Amino acid sequence: MITTARFGTQFEDHDRPWRRHDRAGGRQAELTWDGATLVELVVVGYRGETLSVATATRAPHPVLGPSHPLVLGGRAVAWLSAVDWSAPTAIPAIDRPAALPAGCGTMLLDTIARLAAAAGVRALRYAGPYPTAALWQALGASFATAGDEASFTAAAHLRWGGGPLPAIPIDFAPAPHERLAADQGVTCLARSAIERVIVDGLAFAPGTGVRRMVEREDGYAAALCFGDRAWTELARVDRDGNLVVRHPVRLAEGDPAGQVLPPALVEPLLAVVAEALPPPLTVDAVGATPIVWGDPGLTAAADRGDRIVLHVGLWHHLAPRGMAAVALAIAEALVPIARDRAIAALARAADA
Repeated sequence: MITTARFGTQFEDHDRPWRRHDRAGGRQAELTWDGATLVELVVVGYRGETLSVATATRAPHPVLGPSHPLVLGGRAVAWLSAVDWSAPTAIPAIDRPAALPAGCGTMLLDTIARLAAAAGVRALRYAGPYPTAALWQALGASFATAGDEASFTAAAHLRWGGGPLPAIPIDFAPAPHERLAADQGVTCLARSAIERVIVDGLAFAPGTGVRRMVEREDGYAAALCFGDRAWTELARVDRDGNLVVRHPVRLAEGDPAGQVLPPALVEPLLAVVAEALPPPLTVDAVGATPIVWGDPGLTAAADRGDRIVLHVGLWHHLAPRGMAAVALAIAEALVPIARDRAIAALARAADA
């Protein structure tokens, strides 16, 4: 049986979910079953890359426990904690999500949400390590929850080691999406309406984030925003997810690009960042790293290893409001970098 969803995505079922195609006929996911056993799952990324989940294979992983290999180009690039594919009741963890082509992780989570919904599973919980802000955002594309990001990520520093972990007490109800390929590297995720615009693999969502989906009279725009203003608009789509226009990225240049934040400013900034980190995390791992104005890409700040780069758009948009507004925005941009470095330092210390 083939069913067609609101925006044209087609789902083929033979007793169990089997194939998924976009509205243009392109394959998005394919499941191979042997009775009630899922033998293989293939998901397709935004640019057409195929990732295979060797669901019939379970091997021990030092952090995740029993896990399935995620295979790209004939080799395992990451591992997925084991899933009961006939009726998923837990959200699995991936040890190296950055190794997956853009869109493959999202399609994998959405497939799990659809399998859970088909089996009558009302809610799933996450019991893995690394409950990051990025994972929280990814889950929001395929699950609905009354929980909040702060509660989900609060214990991240305690969940990086091996061994069984308790489930985070936040319910995620299956709420899968449609994926609509537009054009020129632009994709939309939709339920009853467009909910996210993906540009070159990066998600733009409603809210107050830096990468923001902004409603327009004729549809939606994907924009890099600082404060309540767009620094650059990358693409615009109509309400059916069709590309209207694709814009070049505005360069992050001009003063104060290249300037290093002075110690007199960095010290109070790090004090604010420290207050946002749960113990035992500290700002020690970023304290000696130069913080430089420049172009970090489509984000407010980026960790370049030997330096942290702040987007000059923060200064251009927020300086007219006063230094307090600039300082707060910088501190907010530094928190995830400081958190990730601190957790990595704890992991290295434990392995030493």
